[in-house]
Amino acid sequence: MPNKERVAIVTGASRGIGRATAIRLARDFSAVVLVARDAVALASAADAVNAAGAAGLTLARDLRDADVAREAIETTRDRFGRIDALVNIAGAVPQADLFAMSDDEWADGLSLKFHAARRLTLAAWETLARSSGSVVFMSGTSALTPKASLAAVGAINAAISALAKAFAERGVEDGVQVNAVLPGPVMTDRRRAMLALYGQAQGLSIDTAMNAFAAETKIMRYGTPEDIAELIAFAVSPAARWMTGVTLRMDGGEIKSV
Repeated sequence: MPNKERVAIVTGASRGIGRATAIRLARDFSAVVLVARDAVALASAADAVNAAGAAGLTLARDLRDADVAREAIETTRDRFGRIDALVNIAGAVPQADLFAMSDDEWADGLSLKFHAARRLTLAAWETLARSSGSVVFMSGTSALTPKASLAAVGAINAAISALAKAFAERGVEDGVQVNAVLPGPVMTDRRRAMLALYGQAQGLSIDTAMNAFAAETKIMRYGTPEDIAELIAFAVSPAARWMTGVTLRMDGGEIKSV
């Protein structure tokens, strides 16, 4: 049974890893607040959260709007009285070449994935400190292997990993646990779009491109959103409480380094 005194916020919760995480956390938390732009998809995810045993509250908002972070935190506090976990997953970074990206595309990628997570964490910090809560930032293995063909993805993920480390240092003083999660090739809509670009560059169909990329990177298989959701659930669980300031990589063997 979920702890009736624990409340989680999950951004990007309408699809992919965010949706899977919200549903998974419903097993451990009494309430899950789901934040994303797509109201219809968000309602579907909330139904699954409710079915899994937690109260699902939806906020259909665009986190690019600087005011939304404080609204999300205040709404959660007003409704449930506490926040025990903030999971920052929302973020759509342009999948474009270094020499093709405009200033507006760079700003947009930073606005949603980096600045929205930063603002939410700042807004929630005092409440998280009172509950000895946890924060998870969503980075990615591209932070470790940046490429010119997907420059913003790697650069912004690296910045998020550094941001998580900075919050973690303050969290040691304030009693807030902070970690970053670095997924590898997880099969989401965004991953399919990236593989389509990869295939186009190689003159391959999407199915052939999927097989070729898996063989090239020597991964055991593509990951699922549920794989990452389980990792996040552990990261915000009591069992992981002594773990903070860590970048948790789950990639099926993509990165061959210590």
